[in-house]
Amino acid sequence: MFKKTIIAGLVAAACGPAIATAADSPHSLSGNVGIYSQYIFRGLMQTNNDPAVQGGFDYSHSSGLYAGTWLSNVSWLKDAAAYNSNSLEWDYYGGFKGNFGKSDFGYDVGLLQYYYPGSVVAGGVKADTLEIYGAVSWKWLTAKYSHAISNKTFGVANSDGTYYFDLSASYPVTDKFSLMAHYGIQKFKGSSNACGANSSNDLCASYENWKIGASYALPQNFTVGAYWTGTDMDATQKAFYTNPAAAGSRFLGKDTGTIYLSKSF
Repeated sequence: MFKKTIIAGLVAAACGPAIATAADSPHSLSGNVGIYSQYIFRGLMQTNNDPAVQGGFDYSHSSGLYAGTWLSNVSWLKDAAAYNSNSLEWDYYGGFKGNFGKSDFGYDVGLLQYYYPGSVVAGGVKADTLEIYGAVSWKWLTAKYSHAISNKTFGVANSDGTYYFDLSASYPVTDKFSLMAHYGIQKFKGSSNACGANSSNDLCASYENWKIGASYALPQNFTVGAYWTGTDMDATQKAFYTNPAAAGSRFLGKDTGTIYLSKSF
């Protein structure tokens, strides 16, 4: 009920008027909501190939300070038999961004908390994860480094220092049509019993992922898009990222396509 109430509020907000701020105010508020054929995060299916409703709100100041929150329905923790109950990912973040002088080069630094409310199975590990990140950008290119300062990164124990490095591009072919590309490296640190007694988290859970796609801007701040994603996992990693038989034995890192419709306001 909690998740449904939040998502209903986001959808209602998207259909209503934009949040107004004075033209000369240093403060601004914005929001977004979208319907996706599935939720993919760093190349991994989060909703077991089912649709997702996602949305969030952001505050920014003219100085470069910002803060925001974002939500989506998920099922991967229940599907993996890691949680008894969980259907929501709730993220909140804050940071500072700007440009280097008057150039086209920008920077962005901040903190991001991934929160997964619900009941963990006996002997299980909470998936809540805190990351510190830094990014540099040039026009339509961005390089970003995210470093976990949680010791249980996305449910993998003893994984402090795990990081994700990615390169992203969103090239505007026209004022409405854009092409996107993404490549990322998810590197787990430490050791645990995730795939064997005192096994290396790196051998068990690290992988690379990619995404290619396109988007088209529609009237009233709507956007429609599609993308194709995949990973490079070997047999050990595929086994780690495959749901148990009770949840359909689905491999979460397979090559797959996603379509979406989103609105900003």
